[in-house]
Amino acid sequence: MELREYATILMKNWVLIVITSILGVAAGAGFSLLATPEYQSRTQIYVSVRSAAGTTGDLVQGANFSRQIVNSYVDVAKTGLVLEPVIDELGLEMSANQLASHLTVASPTDTALINITASSPSPEQAAEIANAVGESFKNVVQTQLEPDADAENSLINLTTTQNALPPSSPVSPNIPMNIVLGLLVGLAIGVGIAVLRTVLDTRIHSLKDVEAITDKPLLGGVLEDPEVKKNPLVMQTKPHSPNAEAYRAFRTNLQFLNVDESSSIFVITSPNPGEGKSTTSINLALALAESGSRVALIEADLRLPKISKYLNMEGGAGLTDVLIGKAELNDVLQRWGRTQLYVLPAGRIPPNPSELLGSSAMTQIIDEVDEGFDYVIIDAPPILAVTDAAVIGHGKAGVLVAVASGATKRPELEAAIQTLDHAGSNMLGVVVTMLPAKAAAGYGYGNYGYGNPKKIEASLGSSHE
Repeated sequence: MELREYATILMKNWVLIVITSILGVAAGAGFSLLATPEYQSRTQIYVSVRSAAGTTGDLVQGANFSRQIVNSYVDVAKTGLVLEPVIDELGLEMSANQLASHLTVASPTDTALINITASSPSPEQAAEIANAVGESFKNVVQTQLEPDADAENSLINLTTTQNALPPSSPVSPNIPMNIVLGLLVGLAIGVGIAVLRTVLDTRIHSLKDVEAITDKPLLGGVLEDPEVKKNPLVMQTKPHSPNAEAYRAFRTNLQFLNVDESSSIFVITSPNPGEGKSTTSINLALALAESGSRVALIEADLRLPKISKYLNMEGGAGLTDVLIGKAELNDVLQRWGRTQLYVLPAGRIPPNPSELLGSSAMTQIIDEVDEGFDYVIIDAPPILAVTDAAVIGHGKAGVLVAVASGATKRPELEAAIQTLDHAGSNMLGVVVTMLPAKAAAGYGYGNYGYGNPKKIEASLGSSHE
């Protein structure tokens, strides 16, 4: 993905990222408040070598020797030889290994110093342990590591240069650091979830997603409208809205496809139910009729017909009656509104829709309607649910696939296209419905470009005053 796409992901998921960041800060602060404070205290010992002569060379050799042996003494300080006396002296209820885990013994580079640092939940105990380990360490080195010498005559001289004192503040937990780490972890988790959700999300969200799947023309994009279920006839009730203009743009693009007038029959389907194919069929038919064309709208979804309901028409007799020979086409074809729009309702729901729609009688109906109208719009069932759309689309009819932004998945659109190809259908293009305004902003197709929907509506309203 490009940097711009990552920025889009972050903007789209900013609420999630903020929430995980806040939770990270809360976790860091909670851990700091619940954690047991840890105090550290340090004593420092200087290692030197006694020399009988006081010449400069002897002093240099003694200093070099003390720096060489100091590293071996560092390991001695955490052994049981040094720590057992400390445990007895302070009455500690722990073993030498346990005490050693609370000690840090180190020597700064190129020095003859040994730093013994003790940690404990009690500041006083941390200082007591550090001082006691220091004294025990000096005694072991001078009396036991040199068996032929006593503490006063030992060649190795150990001097305490800094006594351990009770610390005034704990070294852990580091509250500011834990809060910052919690913030960074929460931020990273939020960004990771946002990116992962985007990678795993196979739904179509924008016009670009459609273009990445198929090279078929993108004929239109209809903006999301929360009132579309209550009011699907956008071309009639909201003629100056952005969506009405989108349907007019769809009409224009369709006319470009039909420039050679090889076919004026268009089957509209979708991969799945509920993706706006019936609403698209009705409003496209209204847009074509608005331009003065004679339009026939056929409700061929014989399983779940919606057009009659949306148009508030009597659908007791319709396409199924003509297909089984119980009615003539002219008897059930109804004019709707003041334009040249004629609607053929589905009629009664039959038990064998696929057989009826694939019959020669259906072909005769389409041919008859095609002769008397400039455009024929056929609302077909979803292509992945049943094969009806592929059956209707076989021949001279062109198939238009409606997909819903945020609902249709990319594999579903790919499967729908593949199904139409296998059936020999002539797929003409794709229409995207329920498109968020941000996903359509600044995008142009055909001779129409989306801008700000509110500005479009305002300008259209002023132009019609």
